Amino acid sequence: MNQLQVIASLAERDVLRYTPAGIPIVTARLQHQSEQMEAGMRRQVEFEIAAMAAGEISGALNKAALGEVFRFTGFLARRNRNSKSVVFHIVDFGAVPSED
Repeated sequence: MNQLQVIASLAERDVLRYTPAGIPIVTARLQHQSEQMEAGMRRQVEFEIAAMAAGEISGALNKAALGEVFRFTGFLARRNRNSKSVVFHIVDFGAVPSED
């Protein structure tokens, strides 16, 4: 199974573009910060990840506010056929519920 869910802020976003087949695509960078438990110890975790959204979800990502925190759901895939680096393909995202 290849499924990833992460709470992250929208750090950067490129302009909406279209593939030769007419599919809308938005590329972005997501920034995550959290504290995780590993081997019984607390660990500060920070990373940025390349992301993209295609199809209907790209329109929503294109309108999302930079710096805003969302819960992103999707999968990882190679950047291209010959690449070893991965890109997070966003299939859904939404507001993070407040912890009141």
